Amino acid sequence: MDRQQSDEIIPAILDESSELTLSELCRACGLPAEHILALVEEGVIEPQGRATRWRFSGICVRRVRRVYTLERDLGVNLAGAALAIELLEEIERLQARLQRLESRDE
Repeated sequence: MDRQQSDEIIPAILDESSELTLSELCRACGLPAEHILALVEEGVIEPQGRATRWRFSGICVRRVRRVYTLERDLGVNLAGAALAIELLEEIERLQARLQRLESRDE
């Protein structure tokens, strides 16, 4: 299975209640542990548990991939990517809220 197929399958399988180890998150995102640890330090993702037994929610896969895409495709640094992710997720929340309000009015 190539990376593109993997990218399409994993989001369908994982949700917020899924839990991954650091190793599993690295494999799911195709990134080394050092990159994931930098994302933790920047506050992009928040592991649960002790440092030796971290668990990451399924949503972390999406966040890590988005950050990586911003870094790779747009040359955004880690701090900028972290801010961009927060803003993109806020836009998504607002759009979902707007859709709910609009559907209620119909």
